Amino acid sequence: MNRTTAAAVRAFSRTIQSRSAHVSGLQRSSRLLSTRTVKIDTYTANPPPPPPPSLSSIDRNRLPNNDRDRNALYADEESRSMSNISASVRHDWSKEEIAQIYDLPFHELMYQAGTVHRMYWNAAEVQQCTLLSIKTGGCTEDCSYCSQSTRHKTFVKPEPTMKVKAVLEAAARAKEAGSTRFCMGAAWRELGNKKNAFNHILTMVKEVNGMGMEVCCTLGMLTATQAKQLKEAGLSAYNHNLDTSPEHYPKVITTRTYEDRLNTIANVRDAGI
Repeated sequence: MNRTTAAAVRAFSRTIQSRSAHVSGLQRSSRLLSTRTVKIDTYTANPPPPPPPSLSSIDRNRLPNNDRDRNALYADEESRSMSNISASVRHDWSKEEIAQIYDLPFHELMYQAGTVHRMYWNAAEVQQCTLLSIKTGGCTEDCSYCSQSTRHKTFVKPEPTMKVKAVLEAAARAKEAGSTRFCMGAAWRELGNKKNAFNHILTMVKEVNGMGMEVCCTLGMLTATQAKQLKEAGLSAYNHNLDTSPEHYPKVITTRTYEDRLNTIANVRDAGI
C-alpha cells in the first residue's frame, strides 16, 4: 500500500468514526426526548365576543345606514374622543385639513380611521348587501373601464330590463340569505324618457322597501323629479361614481361631463336620499 492509499484509508476511517459518534448522539437525544413531554406552541384566539343583544330592544337595533338619519343621532354632540383622538360629525372640511389626512402615513391613517369608526359603530358588525344587475350590457356610454359599453368588444351580452316579479324574487332570496340592503343597477346613460322602465323600477323600490330592506339603485343620471320619485318610493341610497378628477375625466369618458355627474348627485341630495 503506497502512502497516498494509506492516507486515504485513514481519512475514510476518521469520517466513519465521526458519523458513528453523531448517530450515537442522536440516539441519546431521541431517548432523552422520549422520556419527556413535548409542548408545542399553539395560537389561542381571543375569546369570542358576547352574543348580539336581542333585536327586540329598540336600543339594540342596528344604527341607521342613511347618513342623514345617523348624523341626526349626534346632532347635540360636539365631539367624541377615544385613545387621544377626537372626532365629530361635520361637513365643513377645509382643503388644508383634507390634505393633512391625505398625507398621513398609511398605518397611522388606518389607526385613526379605525378608532373613529369604533366611536360611532360596533366594530364587530358588518352589513350584508346584495347587488343585482336589472339591465345588463348595451350601454351607449364610452367609459374606458366598462365591459357593458357598446363601444367595446367584450363577452357581455346585452339583455333587456328584468321583469318586476323576477327582481322581487331575487330580493326575497337575498333577504333570506341575510342581506339587509338590496341594490339594483342598470347599464344605461340615464333614465331620460324611459317612463315605462322607470315606473317598473319605482315598483321594485317600493316592494323591496316593503320587505324591510334598505334599497339602493345605480341608474345613471337622474333629473330632480326622478330623484324625488325614487325617494317617495322608499329608496335608501343612490350609487353614482365620480370615477376620477375633473381634469382627468375627459381621458376616461367623453360621452358625458364631470358636471353631469355632479348635477345628479345634487338632485339626489336635494331629494333627501
